[in-house]
Parts: sequence; structure tokens; C-alpha cells
Amino acid sequence: MLPSMVVLTLVLVTFLGWISLGNAGGNEKINSDNITRILDRLLDGYDNRLRPGSGGGVTEVKTDFFVTSFGPVSDVEMEYTMDMFFRQMWVDERLKFEGPTEILRLNNRMVDKIWTPDTFFRNSKKSISHNMTTPNKLFRIMQNGTVLYTMRLTISAECPMNLIDFPMDGHACPLRFGSYAYTSSEIMFTWRKGPIASVDCPKESISLLQYDLVGQTLSSEIFKTNTGHYSVQVVHFHLQRKLGYYLIQTYIPLIMIVVLSQVSFWINKESVPARTVAGITTVLTMTTLSISARQSLPKVSYATAMDWFIAVCFAFVASALVEFAAVNYFATIQANRLKKQKARQDKLEVLATSSEDGDTVSLDSSPQEGLKRRNHSVCRSEPGEAPPLPIFLQQGSAFPQIPQLAGTSPIDKYARILFPLVFALFNLVYWYIYLVKDTMESARDTELEI
Repeated sequence: MLPSMVVLTLVLVTFLGWISLGNAGGNEKINSDNITRILDRLLDGYDNRLRPGSGGGVTEVKTDFFVTSFGPVSDVEMEYTMDMFFRQMWVDERLKFEGPTEILRLNNRMVDKIWTPDTFFRNSKKSISHNMTTPNKLFRIMQNGTVLYTMRLTISAECPMNLIDFPMDGHACPLRFGSYAYTSSEIMFTWRKGPIASVDCPKESISLLQYDLVGQTLSSEIFKTNTGHYSVQVVHFHLQRKLGYYLIQTYIPLIMIVVLSQVSFWINKESVPARTVAGITTVLTMTTLSISARQSLPKVSYATAMDWFIAVCFAFVASALVEFAAVNYFATIQANRLKKQKARQDKLEVLATSSEDGDTVSLDSSPQEGLKRRNHSVCRSEPGEAPPLPIFLQQGSAFPQIPQLAGTSPIDKYARILFPLVFALFNLVYWYIYLVKDTMESARDTELEI
């Protein structure tokens, strides 16, 4: 009795399962048939050449986008690249429907059959719509006729940059988009989530090496041309340049070169080759650094903040070389003066010696013998006089040929204090101005009028 009941129960459960699966398949078929009929009814008599409300009111297109990747930013080309999901939403009364579903989730093939806004990016240099493996487009139709259209785009847009404060500069890179053919009396673009949350740019989407994306500002403007007034949406991405790279590669080496050029003030002024080589080497190194620092920048006609720093450092290095030239010049003048004084003194001694010898010389002695005696008396060395230096030491740079010229030049003494002090004061003023100054570039809308 018991086994028969178990078998009967299993048969009943299997029968009910087949009935439920049949109902589910039938309902799915009914739903798909209903959706097909809804789409056929929507497209029956639909003219995708006419915008919603054509001949009547203004069509409002609500927009927002999600940034999936921001960067890189090119200073030379003055442009930036970004990848995003661009969303547009509008209401088309002709697409209202009633059915078992509230939202019709369709693929990109439906896009060509209905009207869509002719949106384009005004300051774009290059735009790409992704089509792998299929066109990356999302299309939704709600029961009240609201249409959601999303696509994935990669855009390279121009970013005018004012590099006066480089490399402590900040820029507001714009992205402008609107309708190409419809004026503001026909299509009006608005921000879907308001002027604050309509652009989503998460931190993990930012791939910038030389900049920090500090924020973005949104606005709606009217672009005036001879063909009419057009509604334009504008996003300004605020970029602040990172200073670390330029500190390591340019500023610190420049400061070290200036310090090395001032080391020559502590070298003996008789060391002419050493001080000359040090001065010329620092000048050439400064020139090389200035050239390499400009290679990553566009050829602008004005001086940047880095150019001013390089120019001042170059002036300090060149001044150190000129200072040694001045020291050497005045030392040469002093040496010539001392040589003249010594020659005059030697001449007076010779005359005095010859007059003394004249009293003891007989009248019979010849003039040649008197001259020999005079020369012998001049060449005699005093008992306490130091022996002459070897020839290789006399030609060396560390031993002056005239002992009176030994010692530090007064010009070197002043330069040891004034040069470091003035350079430190310059650095203090320079960094205070540019680190305290708000270098973020404001949004420039010269062609747009609100």
C-alpha cells in the first residue's frame, strides 16, 4: 500500500511541474509577442525625421555623463583625452505605450528607427564611438514616452593653456557640446541631475601623471552665430599641475649650480685656471638645463615662471664669472703698479750705489769695471734673505710671483656675503609669490554669452 502511494505522489508532482513550465513558456511567448506588437505599433507612422513636438514647443534634452578614464593631458598640443558614458534623455509623445512592461530595453538597432538629438562636441579634435564587439549603445523607452540613450565615447578636446605661471599653473579645460542644426528655440539642453552631480568623475578613473583633477564646474550657455542661437552645455575640468617632477629635474639642479658657481669666491685668486674652468662649466651647464626644460613645453612667446627662475640663476652664474674677471683685472693693475714702484726703487738704489762707489774708484779705472762692480753690488743677496723658489713653484697658481699680492681680494670678501644673501632673498620672494598665489586659471568664455 505504501509504495503505491509514493509512486502516485511522484507522478502527481511531475504532472504539476510540466503544467507550470508550460504556463511559464506560454506567458513568455505572450510577453514577447506583446512587446513585438508594441514596437510595431510605435513605429507605425513614426517619422524619425521630425523632432518631438515639431512645430510646437521646445524639446528638452537632459544630459549627464560618467567619466571612466581621464587623461592624458598634452601641454605641447594643448589638449586632453577622456573616455566616458554619455547619457541623453528626452520625452517623445509619439512613443507612449501601454503593456505588461514599464520599460522597453532595446539594443542599438532601434536607434536608427527613431529620432535622436544631433549632439556634437564643439571643441573636440577627435571623437570615437566604440563599436567592439557591437556598438556600445544603450537604449530605453518608458511608458510615458521618455527615451534614455547612452553611448560610450572617447574624446580628445582642446584645452587652451596660459603658461605664465608654469610649473605652478592650473588650467580649466572645457568640454562644450550641443545641437548642430537645431537652435535654442527648438532644442534646449539641460543638466539631468543639476549643475553639481551631472558629471561623475571618480578618483579611480583619473590617470594623470603631471596633474591633479581638483574638480569640475558645469554651466549652460547660448552660442550666438549668424545662423541663430544654440543651446550649449559646458563642463570645465580644473587641473592643477604637480610640482614634484620639476623640483627634482630643474629647480634643485639649478640651485646647486648657482651654489657651485659661488664656491669659486673661496678659491685663491691666483688660481686662474681653476676659477676660469669652474665659471665656464657652470655657465654651460646652466645653458643645457634651460634648453632641456623647454623641450616639454609649446613654443610660447612669453616668459613662464620657470623661465624667470632660469634667467636669474643664469645671471648669478654669469656674474660669478664676471666677478673673477674684475678681481683678476684689478690684481693685474696692482701688480703693474708694484712692478713700476720696484723698478723705480731698484733704479734709485743703483744710482746711490754707483755714487758711493765713485768716491773710491780711481780716475784711471775704466767705465766697464765700474759697471761690473755696480752689477755685482745689486746682485748680492742679504744674509737673511730667503732662497729663491724653484721654477715649477714660481709658475704654479698657488704662489703669487709678487708677495705683496698674496691674500684675499676685497671683491671676493664682499661677494662671499652678498651673492648667497641676494640669491637666498630671491628664492624666498619667488617661492612665496607662486606658492601663495592662486594660479588656477579661470574659465574663459570669449565667444559664449549667457
